Amino acid sequence: MPTADAGQLDAKAWLQKIRDLPLPDNIKVMNVCGGHERAISMAGIRSLLPSNIELIPGPGCPVCICPEEDIYQAMQLALHEDLTLVAFGDMLRVPVNVPKKEPRSLEQARAQGADIRPIASPQEAQQLALAHPDKPVVFFAAGFETTTAPVAALIAEGLADNLSILLSGRRTWPAVAMLLEAGEAGFDALIAPGHVATVMGPEEWRFVAEQHQMPVAVAGFEPESVLAALYSVLRQKLDDRLFLDNCYPEVVRPGGNTTAQRYLHEILDITDSNWRGIGSIPQSGYTLKPAYQQHDAHHCFPDYADDSRRRQGEMPPGCDCAKVVLGRLYPNQCRLYGSACTPQNPVGPCMVSDEGACRIWWASGLRENVGQEKAAAS
Repeated sequence: MPTADAGQLDAKAWLQKIRDLPLPDNIKVMNVCGGHERAISMAGIRSLLPSNIELIPGPGCPVCICPEEDIYQAMQLALHEDLTLVAFGDMLRVPVNVPKKEPRSLEQARAQGADIRPIASPQEAQQLALAHPDKPVVFFAAGFETTTAPVAALIAEGLADNLSILLSGRRTWPAVAMLLEAGEAGFDALIAPGHVATVMGPEEWRFVAEQHQMPVAVAGFEPESVLAALYSVLRQKLDDRLFLDNCYPEVVRPGGNTTAQRYLHEILDITDSNWRGIGSIPQSGYTLKPAYQQHDAHHCFPDYADDSRRRQGEMPPGCDCAKVVLGRLYPNQCRLYGSACTPQNPVGPCMVSDEGACRIWWASGLRENVGQEKAAAS
């Protein structure tokens, strides 16, 4: 049965219900969302679970998978054009692969004189453009559906003439589908992201159960909701009764946010897109429709697109962020974790964002590098 009482039990009660299950020797559960990983790590949930349950961080960090060529293009625009570039704050510190003498992040490009500013919402980009109508403003908009939908809404409402969008939007479920269809999942059940399901509807994740015979449950971001979803997928596995469970019903509704979906459909096209360190994933990205070409920075500034950087394996040398994103290594199994790569001096993108698994594990106090002798998935 669906976990209808997901919000009625506290974390301690859910933990006891999980401990009471007659589980097999080892079961691996991927939590897609960086917000879930933060809740799990900060609450110490892994240390409280039976040792035969593995919780594996998944690809739910948009900063971590933003293609290097998009970040590089944003940097070159800001360095060589008389314009203002704005981006969500985490994007400013993501490193790219360049010679040491060159700036390796938007933050370092700003230190060299580029007009680059962090923003917290798409509306700030519009306000800045309206306040400075004589100067071009480029909004480097990277993110999953939850942040791409407000960007689409902003475009639909009408952009300032001097504002263009450098879009690097991605869809979440195709990355999981890629893992499952390739037969390289390395996990036995899935906890699906609550924020994405709020926008796109929980039904997007039904394919996990129906097409791949794998338990799946949508979770919120409190420990109680995550544990309810974990209990649900474990029960599904034990009972061999697979379905999509919604353990975040107070926010996630059937069908999702139809207004947000309408903006995405009307303003953007879906296309095959590159994920940093992973490669192209079919139907996983967004681009502006041709009708909005005058506000598409890819069209307005084509000279700064560097297709030579579009290749699989674009993480810095020694960085294992791609394997962490795909659930094949735990963060502290990366070769650089805690030594060359720390939040103060990130080498890879997973150590930058608050939704990056490496940054989350570091913030939760897991500082020891254990090497790769215990892979998170085979």
